[in-house]
Amino acid sequence: MTTRSPPPAQSNVLNTAEAGKRAQLQREKPLVHAKIVRYSEKVARGESIAILQFQYDYTCNFKCTHCSADNFMVKTAKAKKADTRRYFTLADVRELYRQADEMGLANTTITGGEPLVYPDLDQLVEAIDPSRFYIAMDTNGWYLDAKRAHHLKSIGVDKIQPSLDSIYPEEHDAFRRKKGAHARVMRAIDAGLEAGLNVMLQTVIWKDRLYSQEFVDYLEFAKTKGIGTYVSLAKPVGCWENQFDQLCGDEDIKYLESLEKQYNVFTHLTPGYGIDVGCIAVKRMVSITKYGDIMPCPYTFTSLGNFFEQPLREIIDAGLKVRHFSFANKLTCIVGNKDDPFIDKYVVKMYGKRDHPIPYREVFDPEDIES
Repeated sequence: MTTRSPPPAQSNVLNTAEAGKRAQLQREKPLVHAKIVRYSEKVARGESIAILQFQYDYTCNFKCTHCSADNFMVKTAKAKKADTRRYFTLADVRELYRQADEMGLANTTITGGEPLVYPDLDQLVEAIDPSRFYIAMDTNGWYLDAKRAHHLKSIGVDKIQPSLDSIYPEEHDAFRRKKGAHARVMRAIDAGLEAGLNVMLQTVIWKDRLYSQEFVDYLEFAKTKGIGTYVSLAKPVGCWENQFDQLCGDEDIKYLESLEKQYNVFTHLTPGYGIDVGCIAVKRMVSITKYGDIMPCPYTFTSLGNFFEQPLREIIDAGLKVRHFSFANKLTCIVGNKDDPFIDKYVVKMYGKRDHPIPYREVFDPEDIES
């Protein structure tokens, strides 16, 4: 089981790219900058600096082969019971981000689903309050042209994260089950760059792909565009529930880390702003479902609490008391590493038994939770 060796103390030393982005942030969003510069102090106190990965709605124009939100989409589309559940209104969104701002949190990602099909996307961004949050947005790129990219920039979106799952058109289209998806996402990348948005590619890696020529070509392409690539390890959840053959292990993750020295490629384990917390679940990210449940990450389908029933701070603090998500845990991705016993002991408890997510006290053993 791999661990990352953190620095003796969080140095808060920025690399050149981070320093440039920090200076831009100070100019464009001073209230956000003021919170981020205090992140190291918060970590030193054992406080979360979580990105809020906000699954505002699961409506999507794609049916991708790897979708981690598949369980939630099925619920929305087919389960009549879901229609009676409370879900986020814009008023709820304002309250969520008011509480997050009060906690000193500064980053959010709008996801789903596909945000560019939301009819109220502009109102959603306004409710989050772009002056107080750095706003990223996931997208499959289908509807992102130059006009839309400029509009996103104008309403306060800072970054787009287009999903590109192969540099080869036919492979990407097959992965996304959408002919023409590759051409559209390539258009989206250029549109985002031209509009002055920060652009970061997102892609999924499984064992065979990690060592392929396609992945090298992919990283070379990203280099020519001057943009980074965020790699998500394949997880045995969602559409890939209970599939383990292509999961990466310790040695594969070490190889992926070695690529960080050659390319602008990183995972959620890559330290940023001089801060290394290992697996970022709860410490550096939480996922918020359409129905208010707060999950440790997008791939750990257990609820730490529901926002409609508890304050955000209480829920995140409860999550930090689970030993797997505490600051004492410097392990690599516990849901995406086949060599980590977390999958066999805990993730399998989340498979196919009932609606997701499952309350965390039904997943973890009592000794896993600090009293």
